Amino acid sequence: MNTVWNNKINWIKSAHNTKWCLIGCAIGDFGTIAYFQFNEHSLSTFSVMMLATLNGLLTSILLETLILFRSNFSLKDALITALGMSFISMLAMEIAMNITDYLLTGGAVLNWWVIPISLFIGFLTPWPYNYWRLQKHGKSCH
Repeated sequence: MNTVWNNKINWIKSAHNTKWCLIGCAIGDFGTIAYFQFNEHSLSTFSVMMLATLNGLLTSILLETLILFRSNFSLKDALITALGMSFISMLAMEIAMNITDYLLTGGAVLNWWVIPISLFIGFLTPWPYNYWRLQKHGKSCH
């Protein structure tokens, strides 16, 4: 099937879906980095970033599950949908955000000027995938 990349309605809907993924990912990711930034620890930068990625994935899955549950999915179906339809998007988002943070700060560090850049890159990275999935399969995160 040839995917059409000029469906404005699906670009808007996929942007909305990507926004919810970003909010969930950012809560866990930035929260973890902030915790380790402001508390003494002996973990490597890589370990902190892996924990931040894991927590970002978990909070995003939790947020999307709650959103789907509130829109009349059963809890089980909401969780399965959040895991199955959004995981690739969330993983790409997390990796992009953490690479951006590392390249700009040299570590797992939150600075006021890094956060908007990291969020922007985190949003742009999975957005085309989310559009493609919506366009090709008629499926989205929400």
